[in-house]
Amino acid sequence: MILINGEPKELIEVNDRALQYGDGLFETIAVKSGKAQFLKRHLQRLNAGCSKLLIPPPDLKLLEREVSELARHSDSAVIKIIISRGIGGRGYRQPDLIKPTRIVSLHPYPDYPFAYHEQGITARFCTTRLGLNPALAGIKHLNRLEQVLARAEWHDPTIQEGIMFDNDGYVIEGTMTNLFVVKDDVLYTATLDKTGISGIIRGIIIEQSASHKMKVLESRISQNELLSADEVFVCNSVIGIWPIRQIDHHPFLVGPKTRQLQHWLKHFEHETTQNEQ
Repeated sequence: MILINGEPKELIEVNDRALQYGDGLFETIAVKSGKAQFLKRHLQRLNAGCSKLLIPPPDLKLLEREVSELARHSDSAVIKIIISRGIGGRGYRQPDLIKPTRIVSLHPYPDYPFAYHEQGITARFCTTRLGLNPALAGIKHLNRLEQVLARAEWHDPTIQEGIMFDNDGYVIEGTMTNLFVVKDDVLYTATLDKTGISGIIRGIIIEQSASHKMKVLESRISQNELLSADEVFVCNSVIGIWPIRQIDHHPFLVGPKTRQLQHWLKHFEHETTQNEQ
């Protein structure tokens, strides 16, 4: 099911700036038992991204109704929201009158084995680097060619994620996830002031860690610091938290901090769903 500006359609105009320039943003939202998870947080991030890209923000109440309507008949699914700057002529100049395009689509939930959550996954280092652009850092804009190229680096089904560096050589995130490391009981994640996506689950993990007195720091993380970590895990809005048990040939244990955070996230998700009903 796809809604384009509120109407059931499957086609957009060929001169829409999402197609022409990747001029827009998107959100990917998990649906469980008919409810879009952390919907208000996703909409807040979408609104903030629109402000940063100078796209008139969508009607969030209308968008919330559309998402909720698509979600309510699905036991398990994924909803994707795309907001583009809308239709425009040839060239980079914005239209004088910007009429954003709003796309809401429903997709099957990925068939990930539960073992990824319990036993962890295998990852690899990617050679494709993330460019540095502070103006776009943190937001979930439509330009994702770096991730596309990084994901094309492997076809081995035993590898579930690729770890990406920025052009300065620091570890930033996975191709589809944010990354955390645990060292000496301190939780670290990459500083995202120059590149990377500030994920919804990443933000919740930072908040929950602070509220439970677990020390958490945003910092520049080198490859050696990652490989010397006691625990490593990745996260996003669809998978939750996956421990990493191996990167290339380097093994890791699925440790107590990762298990604790999985527990806190599950509890927070349940609590948030109850409060938003």
